[in-house]
Amino acid sequence: MIALRPILYVLGILYVGLATVMLVPAMVDVATKNADWQAFVFSAFLTGLVGMLLAIAVDGSLKKGLSMRQTFLLTVLAWITIPGFGALPFFWLGLGPADAVFESVSGFTTTGGTVLTGLDSLPPGILVWRSMMQWTGGIGIAVMGIFLLPFLRVGGMQLFQSESGEGGDKIVSRSVELIRLMWVVYGGLTLACAAGYLATGMDAFDAVNHAMATLSTGGFSTHDESFGAFTAKGPAWVAILFMLAGALPFVLVIQAVRGAPFQLWQDPQVRALFAIIGFITFCLTVYLGATQDLGFFDALRLAAFTVVSLITTTGFYMVDYTVWGTVVVGMVLMLAFVGGCTGSTSGGVKIFRYLVLLAAVRSHLRRMVRPNRVTSETFGKARLTPDLSSAVLVYLVLYIGSVAMVSIGLAAFDIDFITCLSAAASAIGNIGTALGPLVGPDGTFGALPDGAKWLLAAAMLLGRLELIVVLVMIDPDFWSN
Repeated sequence: MIALRPILYVLGILYVGLATVMLVPAMVDVATKNADWQAFVFSAFLTGLVGMLLAIAVDGSLKKGLSMRQTFLLTVLAWITIPGFGALPFFWLGLGPADAVFESVSGFTTTGGTVLTGLDSLPPGILVWRSMMQWTGGIGIAVMGIFLLPFLRVGGMQLFQSESGEGGDKIVSRSVELIRLMWVVYGGLTLACAAGYLATGMDAFDAVNHAMATLSTGGFSTHDESFGAFTAKGPAWVAILFMLAGALPFVLVIQAVRGAPFQLWQDPQVRALFAIIGFITFCLTVYLGATQDLGFFDALRLAAFTVVSLITTTGFYMVDYTVWGTVVVGMVLMLAFVGGCTGSTSGGVKIFRYLVLLAAVRSHLRRMVRPNRVTSETFGKARLTPDLSSAVLVYLVLYIGSVAMVSIGLAAFDIDFITCLSAAASAIGNIGTALGPLVGPDGTFGALPDGAKWLLAAAMLLGRLELIVVLVMIDPDFWSN
């Protein structure tokens, strides 16, 4: 059996860290003379107490480090339990269990779907807490994508093992140093984003909150209208730039900051991401110019913002794009299955898996024409092995199957088809926005039945843990020696 004491020790440390973070929105409420600071102090006390008791009870158990199986289990338990503690402030402020857990899971997984309305009048502390959940969750997602998933060979992620392992392509000699660099770059980009928002007309509170939600590709806003609440045109372009930054491979972003900017463009998935965004943005710009009576620059801004927000799974919006016609609705549903790059904060299937699938299809077609031909497909400098291709195919089948199963589960609550399908795709892909009269860009998930919220919360965690990670936990071999 897996030794649980080291896992519990690390969880205890994480809970203490989470409790410390909870004190930030408490201080914001104190500074603004809002009585809701008590919710965060109580939540921080309870979370910190549990964390300290765990850490003290199993102190010294981490001397030998963590095995891969222990790290695997730790990751799953952390993603399940941390949103539970993160929901405590929402409980205190009057949300029901389903709403509180949904909001917390949506925050930490950087999904961005919300059950709250009247954001413009909510206490500042709760708005800051929503943004901080996404910001901390975003860096956690990047760390998981860089360090854990490649070695677990999840959905073809082993292709990127050389970027974080012991191979010659690693950019630093120790994982601890890489994590430190990630925090520095992540924090620096967040500050730069906030400065950009300030310079284009946002006030300081909105700038800081939206910067955290932008870099994490989370999408929580301080306004019900999201970016539609800002009349200036500048914030949209700042958001586009930093949503793209959040969707890029973080290892390559660090390399770019350290003086190797061309490493980014040499990555096939980065080139593919920009090519897809450029093509769809061009098509949507032309469509909006022809059907919505918009000038070129207005159409370009709306098109670029919408496309980048959807592909990077951020979920910000400027207008209700469903009124643009069924063509756009179909495009939105299609983009829900794309996603950003591997090792980024974005969700979705990820660009690299589509590139691997395309290479596998191309290789298969060549062998059909010439059965004796030896083909060798590559991804950048890496050779695509049959094992890697099959891992990607399995992941894609599981992804589509999960969306279908969640859709069927939602249909059991007598919800219309488009809402079921788009909400399921939104949850599994950690996108946030969906389609339909209830959960469209102008709606929230608050109108759904509590059972549907629990199901979608589980789907958000399933999608964030890359599906296979959770399924492996069911395998008896994982628990045996």
